[in-house]
Amino acid sequence: MPLGPGKYDQLATQARTDAKARGVVLIVVEGEYGSGFSVQADTRLTMQVPELLRFMAKQIETDLGGP
Repeated sequence: MPLGPGKYDQLATQARTDAKARGVVLIVVEGEYGSGFSVQADTRLTMQVPELLRFMAKQIETDLGGP
């Protein structure tokens, strides 16, 4: 994961600010600047992102009738 601002960092900042959130994970698929992601969170929250993504993937599979 690259450190520092990326191509969707400004959009992630807007989402985090608008949601009044401690952190945000923004995933963009085939956006104006291509696909990419931005994570804005403190170190503790950032360390939880992989587990959060695994949980989300499992929920999506379950909702779609997968394994």
